[in-house]
Amino acid sequence: MKYFSLIWVSLFRKKTRTILTLLSIIVAFMLFGLLQAVNQAFSGGANNADADRLVTNSRYSIIDMLPISYKAQIESIPGVKAVAFASWFGGSYQDKPARFAVFPVVPDEYLAVAPELQMSKETRAAWNATRTGAVVGESLARQMHWKVGDKVPLLADIWPKSDGSQTWTFDIVGTFHNTKDVANGDSALLFRYDYFDEARQYGKGSIGWFLVKVDDRLRAERVGKAIDAQFANSAHATKTQTEQAFAQGFAKQFGDIALIVSAILGAVFFTILVLTGNTMSQALRERIPELGILKTLGFSNRAVWWLVLLESLLLSLLGAIIGLLLASFVVGAMKAALSGFGITGVSWRIVSEGIGFALLLGLLVGFSPALRAMRLKIVDALRA
Repeated sequence: MKYFSLIWVSLFRKKTRTILTLLSIIVAFMLFGLLQAVNQAFSGGANNADADRLVTNSRYSIIDMLPISYKAQIESIPGVKAVAFASWFGGSYQDKPARFAVFPVVPDEYLAVAPELQMSKETRAAWNATRTGAVVGESLARQMHWKVGDKVPLLADIWPKSDGSQTWTFDIVGTFHNTKDVANGDSALLFRYDYFDEARQYGKGSIGWFLVKVDDRLRAERVGKAIDAQFANSAHATKTQTEQAFAQGFAKQFGDIALIVSAILGAVFFTILVLTGNTMSQALRERIPELGILKTLGFSNRAVWWLVLLESLLLSLLGAIIGLLLASFVVGAMKAALSGFGITGVSWRIVSEGIGFALLLGLLVGFSPALRAMRLKIVDALRA
């Protein structure tokens, strides 16, 4: 662009004012990147959920356990292809709450319902052959520096052992890769339910929830209603929903993340819009004689319009790029702490949305000053 140097000099005519405005835009877009990464992580589980997979848990609360005997009854319902189950284990690792999911499962049954969890035949065989065996996601293994053969002790905060001990020790027999959801699905440790059920102090013969795979996703809702009807009058009534609805409901236990993020970003960008608009208007008033000189030298009204508008766009884009880079750096620096929540980085989708917002901000802020500059008459400008 042949007029870039002119636009750059005009933008930094008042360096202090421009730098302060630029810092405000940088902070706004850094917040945008960070909050959108959080929002994307919380909605990621729902977006990656299978349409032909249902989750059956207690009708009253996810912390209420269900009898394992329900499995056979669910399998007998028409339309059900396979059933597995899991429970929330929780626990602490190295004196801190585990920042990864820990579930006791029956290996072959669970993998049949969740085929996206890929592991080698050797790992699967070792898992089935080792009572205390556990498999971990590849990303979790890298993060925790675990390798096959390591013993991982977890301190139980929900499930003490029958001998009174709080420490559960698992032998890492291999890793798995989640082909659908690397961010969240790879941050998990799965161990054998038989070891869990035999060793726990209470709750034997119960599980947290069932994963139900249906043979036709179009019949999923009908199958879910049939499951709940089966146990409607029992001591443990159930609530069956699609995996997507379950993931969304779990995320909303923390609040409506999307609404919270939208509200915060709306307030931030409205403030930036007013601040930047005021800066551009003030800069235009100070430069009216200069614009008159440019027109005298032969710059057309359209050229002056573009000079002012591009100045606004440059300010907005520069702030957005720096802010998004800082957001990416912050997430990367805190990756170990945030990956357990599925926050692994600022995606290209977030970056493209940020650039789009920056362009919109630049257009909104620069349009009115650019229009005034275009309509400015040379005589009036030189008199100012």
